[in-house]
Amino acid sequence: MSQEKLGKAIGLTFQQVQKYERGANRIGASRLFELSKVLDVPVSFFFDDMPPEVSETGGRRVAGLAEETDAYEYDPMAKRETLELVRAYYKIRDAKVRKRVFELAKALAKSGDVEH
Repeated sequence: MSQEKLGKAIGLTFQQVQKYERGANRIGASRLFELSKVLDVPVSFFFDDMPPEVSETGGRRVAGLAEETDAYEYDPMAKRETLELVRAYYKIRDAKVRKRVFELAKALAKSGDVEH
């Protein structure tokens, strides 16, 4: 199958498929799943030639080859749930109701801080 046909099948340009193939861009799990369906192979097919040292470390990079990264900081603003909550909040047309929902959320958060 050509890169162009594969790209069309998953809604990408052939250039993006080339980047995946060359390893210039990482492939997410959902994209791997799409590719496996289009190519009619199990997702495990993409890991068949994985070097033993990578599979033994569970996908972690071998020491000395990984780029240094900052420690992961949890950011609740980056969660889908947060975005959905904000969107739902702003769909409430009545300003008074919206304010009451806001006050309710603050009260619930505060009650969660209290030890029982």
